Amino acid sequence: MTMLGQSSFRRILLLRILLLSIPILFLGMAVTFRKARTSLLSTARLNLEQSAIRKAEMLQTSIQSLQTTLAVTSQASALKAGSPTTIQSYLTQIENQLPSVHCLQLRDFSTQNLVASTCGDRLLDFLPTQSWSLKRNPSESNQLPPFAIVPNRFNSPEQKDMMSLLNLVIGTPVYSPEGQLKYTLAAQVSLRQTEDVNPWLLQGYTILVNDDRMILAHPMPGRVGTTIAQEPDRDRFEDILTNVFQRETTGTRHLFGLANDSHEWLAGFSPVTVKLSNSNTSIWAVMAVTRMDSALQGLEEITQILLILTVGLLAAHLLAMLYMARDLALPIEQLGKYAMRIHKRDRLERAPKNFRVRELNHLAEVLDNMVGRLEERAKELEHAWQEAEAANKLKSQFLATTSHELRTPLNAIIGCIRLVKDGCCDTREEEVEFLEQADKAAIHLLKIINDLLDIQRIEEEKLTLTIKTIDLRQIIREAVHLQAVPIQQKGLTLTVTDLPEPIWVQADPDRLKQVLINVIYNAIKFTDQGGITIETRIHPAADLPTYQAQQNGHRASDTAAQPWVVVAVRDTGIGIDPSQQQKLFRPFVMVDGSTTRKFEGTGLGLAISRNLVEMMSGQITLHSAGLGQGTTVKIALPIAIPAVNGASAQENVSEAAERSMIGS
Repeated sequence: MTMLGQSSFRRILLLRILLLSIPILFLGMAVTFRKARTSLLSTARLNLEQSAIRKAEMLQTSIQSLQTTLAVTSQASALKAGSPTTIQSYLTQIENQLPSVHCLQLRDFSTQNLVASTCGDRLLDFLPTQSWSLKRNPSESNQLPPFAIVPNRFNSPEQKDMMSLLNLVIGTPVYSPEGQLKYTLAAQVSLRQTEDVNPWLLQGYTILVNDDRMILAHPMPGRVGTTIAQEPDRDRFEDILTNVFQRETTGTRHLFGLANDSHEWLAGFSPVTVKLSNSNTSIWAVMAVTRMDSALQGLEEITQILLILTVGLLAAHLLAMLYMARDLALPIEQLGKYAMRIHKRDRLERAPKNFRVRELNHLAEVLDNMVGRLEERAKELEHAWQEAEAANKLKSQFLATTSHELRTPLNAIIGCIRLVKDGCCDTREEEVEFLEQADKAAIHLLKIINDLLDIQRIEEEKLTLTIKTIDLRQIIREAVHLQAVPIQQKGLTLTVTDLPEPIWVQADPDRLKQVLINVIYNAIKFTDQGGITIETRIHPAADLPTYQAQQNGHRASDTAAQPWVVVAVRDTGIGIDPSQQQKLFRPFVMVDGSTTRKFEGTGLGLAISRNLVEMMSGQITLHSAGLGQGTTVKIALPIAIPAVNGASAQENVSEAAERSMIGS
């Protein structure tokens, strides 16, 4: 029976693994091939799209550079008042300095007679000069003159196959020293596009189409000057132009018959804005195209490697199965039988060992140890699972809350800046309004980030305070002043205790103001009707046992006999359920932590405030009678007696405490 069992197991192992592994290997090969093709195609699309964007940027830069160069040339005194010989020499010198310029001509504006030319009597395209002023104010001599750009249709330079050239004629007026329009300076320009169809670079050939659907540049010279309607795949071209002219977006498309063949081409496209004159702007479509087989050049090598790997894996798999069937059959059966009766085994019984395979002997030993530890680990695993689930829930809630809080102001900033950048504002006041909104959102975003950094430094005990003896009244006034506008916007009333005399405390002024701003901000945020009351009272030390008992150990002895000042911030807002009040001082905890909650926040304000107040030897508490009954936050700090005032200052504090108690 044992021999029959081993033989049967061996046959089943071989047949089933081979029957399963062969389809899986071929399926894996097909999936890998498809994934490789998809990855190569995605990379090609991204490269061509980025190439189109770069080509558009370079084209725009080149045209602007030529416009500027031609405008500067038109200001030269040699053109304004020079003799024809001087002008001819000057134009030849300028043309030699500009490799993309093939001809420079100067014509009399009134008679259109040729004054000087670097290309003989060759005719250049007509330039629209209707918008040029006939008279120029001498005070505007430092400003660049107007210009005009048209596609070069007549006598354009010869173009080689698969080398895209953009042929343009750029013109600018030349004014006499008295400011009278005298000449027209025209330049015939050929801008060679950056092209490389190397399969690993994928910059592609360049195609340029203007907003009249006319092809300005094409790797095949015969297509230049034609329209998209004459292209074999005009529907896909129209789709590209729709995205460029109407949506001004970038992307990629597949084209067919681009070179009058059956090959498939891949085209990345991008819009480029070109100023044809001072008052006329046009959008051109820049396309970077390459054949599909160039984009998928590496796929053939990947296919060969996959075939070799598949054959090798099949052979190795078969050999491995032969040895595994022989060496694993009996040990696995014995371990399987032991595992089946493990719940009925004697405590002294151990798993069978002395196998030929060392790993199986080790597996038997591990199995014994595992069984012994299962019961011991059960309770530990359950406890760890509960802790991990709670931590994961808190982490998920914090990440969702923080990402929502960070994304909201960031989206506002991006939206406002893009509206201003894209020129969507009608007036300067509207631009300022959007920028103010972006500024407010940026400040709000900075506050959230500062809170995150503060809570991190607090938890790492790296936050340091600059303790000074300060007047609490000044800190309260500054905090109230910063929150006055939101209070007025919500139509709330604000009542602040009038403090006629200074109240000295030892604290970090900036951090104490941060705490007061957080508390007042929360009161404003959760209050829609009614008002906010900020009350300040001085209490003798004997009247505040709660605060004294909870002081930090390093300053408790110093403040035990000192009077205290308590700042109470009361609001008439939504209130808090008593069962939720204690957990609000924990980091990242809010009553409503969902991203769809009504009130924004990360749940760090009260946690930071509590740590800061305790670091200044104070105490902060929160109390609410329930939902809809408002909330009161009290901040208690020991009063410091300035050394310069001596005993008289101590008497003033005692008198202030007595007056406060009488008033209450």
